[in-house]
Amino acid sequence: MVTEEDVMEVLKKCYDPEIPINIVDLGLVYDVNVEGDRAHIKMTLTTPGCPMYAMILDNVRQKVESIDGIKKAEVELVWEPPWTPDRISKNE
Repeated sequence: MVTEEDVMEVLKKCYDPEIPINIVDLGLVYDVNVEGDRAHIKMTLTTPGCPMYAMILDNVRQKVESIDGIKKAEVELVWEPPWTPDRISKNE
């Protein structure tokens, strides 16, 4: 059975192309929910006008759907709460 932690580990392999920090440590992932073979990821971007948003969301979807046991990944883009640099992991 796939867990939220499994999804978060895979998401650490997704990067914002303009910032060399993965999206988890960057603080862009707000929530992950796994129900059976479906995963729902709630995330944001560093700016609402991010020109690379489609590429980032496709990368997230593809990486999560590559997990054995996940057939469908839904990525929900949210703007509340707004992202700030304070969300970057202290490990970075």
